[in-house]
Amino acid sequence: MNNIIAVTMGDPAGIGPEIIIKSLAEGELSGSPVVVVGCAQTLRRLLALNITPQVELRIIDDVAQAQFSPGVIHVIDEALADPGSLKPGVVQAQAGDLAYRCIKRATALALAGKVSAIATAPLNKEALHLAGHHYPGHTELLAHLTDSKDYAMVLYTDKLKVIHVTTHIALRKFLDTLSEERVKTVIQIADSFLRRVGYQDPRIAVAGVNPHAGENGLFGDEEIKIVGPAVEAMRAKGLNVAGPCPPDTVFMQCHEGMYDMVVAMYHDQGHIPLKLLGFYDGVNITAGLPFIRTSADHGTAFDIAWTGKARSESMAVSIQLAMQITRD
Repeated sequence: MNNIIAVTMGDPAGIGPEIIIKSLAEGELSGSPVVVVGCAQTLRRLLALNITPQVELRIIDDVAQAQFSPGVIHVIDEALADPGSLKPGVVQAQAGDLAYRCIKRATALALAGKVSAIATAPLNKEALHLAGHHYPGHTELLAHLTDSKDYAMVLYTDKLKVIHVTTHIALRKFLDTLSEERVKTVIQIADSFLRRVGYQDPRIAVAGVNPHAGENGLFGDEEIKIVGPAVEAMRAKGLNVAGPCPPDTVFMQCHEGMYDMVVAMYHDQGHIPLKLLGFYDGVNITAGLPFIRTSADHGTAFDIAWTGKARSESMAVSIQLAMQITRD
């Protein structure tokens, strides 16, 4: 296994191409062992707007052809169906299809051992579906492509790390499908992931479902019937896990150092505190895949696409984290 990172373009009509160029053109990532999987013509169009640092694009057919040096970005070209008709900031089927093809190709590279990790720029779910690829997002798409059964979304900053029991499902469906087995599985994934990134004895907190973690059944019994037994079962296996914890305080407790990671029950329970405390440098990681996958923790930002206004910190940190984890 080498230490090359594949970076996927995401939706080319969004800010993905811009934040990729900004991340790789200057600073400590310039000249790093990174290959971009995306539409070369789109990157050329963006460079012509002079809203990013200028770099040399080198088109390669295989990762082995790359010779990394500052000021150069290597691109494995996945061409749009009609590059000239791409409209920035607009939902388009060809853009959704490109995002899908970039992920599929990068996944094949990772499974073949040609890259050690994937860092993904954001895709647009509506465009993805318009192109006929009916996945809720990157996490589920990557799980399908790798035939992964036990996986979970992690949001990662230096001071707050959150893993999710569920993500892209309606709240009603979440309550109907929540199970002790899934909570136990995610606690185990959290422990394994934290050990992989350097925590010797991970301290994991599990958030409750209801206000005040149910208040002993006054506000709901999911903590008594599902979450509490799952925590006890994993503690009996030797994991350092606490809960169910009141959701309105446990994320700040983790941020202040009491825990290393919080298990969130559903999408917004975990995303809101993470994005409040680490919006610009948060990284999205899919734990449980055969390889490391990181991502900028924000969307395609169509409202500022191709304007030069996009901030690249989260994209850069996601690439750096992928490199750090695969080196360790």
